[in-house]
Order: sequence, then structure tokens, then C-alpha cells
Amino acid sequence: MSIQWFPGHMHKARLEIQATLPRVDMVIEVLDARIPYSSENPMLAELRGDKLCLKILAKSDLADQEMTQQWVAHFEEKQGVRAWAASTEDVPTIRRIKLLVERMVGRRDGKMINAMIVGIPNVGKSTIINVLANRKIAKTGNTPAVTQQQQRVNISDTVTLLDTPGVLWPNVHNPNSGYRLGLIGSIKDTAMDYADVGFFAARVLIAQFPDRLQSRFNLEQVPATEIELIETIGRQRGCLGKSNRVDLDRASRILINEVRTGGLGTLTMETPSTMARETALTATAIAEAAEKAKEKDAKRKRQFKAKKKAQRKSREMGG
Repeated sequence: MSIQWFPGHMHKARLEIQATLPRVDMVIEVLDARIPYSSENPMLAELRGDKLCLKILAKSDLADQEMTQQWVAHFEEKQGVRAWAASTEDVPTIRRIKLLVERMVGRRDGKMINAMIVGIPNVGKSTIINVLANRKIAKTGNTPAVTQQQQRVNISDTVTLLDTPGVLWPNVHNPNSGYRLGLIGSIKDTAMDYADVGFFAARVLIAQFPDRLQSRFNLEQVPATEIELIETIGRQRGCLGKSNRVDLDRASRILINEVRTGGLGTLTMETPSTMARETALTATAIAEAAEKAKEKDAKRKRQFKAKKKAQRKSREMGG
């Protein structure tokens, strides 16, 4: 997949988080409720240690409500973690986050509660900050990496937020996570292959949500393969090029946009159980790749030693 993952400022953001964590009482991580696993930053869990954490499942209006509650329960199995679902359009629910923060940290005898808020690009973090502050503090937009530097925001007389740039982790070992992030818009459109992501979306939708496809695109029968679905959408929506052939890139953009805007209804593309299976498979793949790299390195060392031995023998014979 042609996705350029990590602009230089992402490393800077990691360093800022490491420097800031000792000065905060808790962490608020904003996730996308449609892909809670893939939009979670595993680096954060490593960095925060036993620091209190509130996970906000944002854009919950675009996700399946029952699945969102499963994810809330899943996250709250971990010590010191609370989870909260919130639509970015539901102002009253977002404002209750202040109360959750106060309850989690407890009374501070007049001292301000400092909470660091983080999230990968385009999960709705800036919108949440603006609602909590009751004024426009953070820039919002449908493109990733809008926040460029850390800022301090007072959202009440008792709570201060430290906003950090959206960060992606150093490595995405699960390739499906990469596709899902591209699908919801957490990766810049200029850095991804639309057809690649579109075909992934088609494959998932055919397997998990065929009824949504049938209804949205007025299909008599849902195509069996992703290429057939993309071509069907392309012909239906006029994405035709030379020789009346379907422009796969344009047709893929249409399907991706339908997912992003909720045109196909509320969709949750990950469940705790399926992600546990994916994680196990990914861990196996990582271990196998590491073993292959180790074997390759050992072979290279043997070849190097053999070459050196041959050179030494050649010199001795020549002498």
C-alpha cells in the first residue's frame, strides 16, 4: 500500500508527550468509534504507565451503537481507564467530559487538574476541545494533522487541557489498520492510493455489510468481488474514461466518501474479538519476520567469514 506514514513533526510530538506526562494528572485519548483499535495509539499506553486515562470514542454517531458499548466495556476492563462515547455533534455529552475528569482525579483542594489530550489525526479532537472551552481554540478540519504544536487550554475553573499534535505511532504492524486509517481520513489523501484503500473497503463491505451496499447503490445483487463492486459503482456514478472503461480511482473515492460521511449508515469495522485475533496473527507475522531477518543476518555473517577466510588463504598461497 502506497501510504507515507510519518511526517517529521510526529517524532517531535512524541518527545513533547514524554516531557509533559510527568506534569499532568491524567490523559484523555480521543479515538474514532468506527475503528477504536486502529485509532488507538499503543505508544501512549507504553508512555503513560499507570497514569489515569479517559478514552473518548468520538464520532459515535457514525458507528454502530451496540459495538461502541462493547468497546467501552472492553477498555474499562483495564485498571485506571474509563471510556466514553460521544458524537462530535452532541454538545451536552461532550461537556460532561469535564465532570468525568473531575471525578476520575478527585478533589484537588483548589488546585487545577491538568489533563493531556491526545489523538491521531482527524478523530475529532479539536472539535471536542472547542466545545469544552466554549470557544474556538483549536483548528478543525476534515484533513489530518491540523494541530501543529502543543497548547494549553483552560476549559473550566478546575480543569486545564494540554493539547498535543495528532500523532501516529512509529510502526503499524497490522496492515489492515493502515487501510482503515486511510478509509476514515486519518492519513492525508495525497499520501495514499485511493484504489488500494477503495478495494480494501469494498472487500470489508461485501463481507460484513452487503445489505448496506445493496440499499445505497440500488443493487439487485451484491457483486462477489471488490473489482466488480468498484466497477459497478463507477458505471452507476459516471466514472468512465477512455473506451468507456471505469476510472477505478474515481470510483474508489466515491466508495471511501460514502464510508466517511455515513452514507452507508452507522458502521463499526472492528470488534474486540476480531481485533484480538488480528493482533495474534500480527504478532505471529512479526515473530516470523524477525526470525527470517535473524537467519538472513546469520547467513550474511557466514558468507562474510568465508570470504575473509578465502582471502587470507589466497594471500598465504601467494606468499
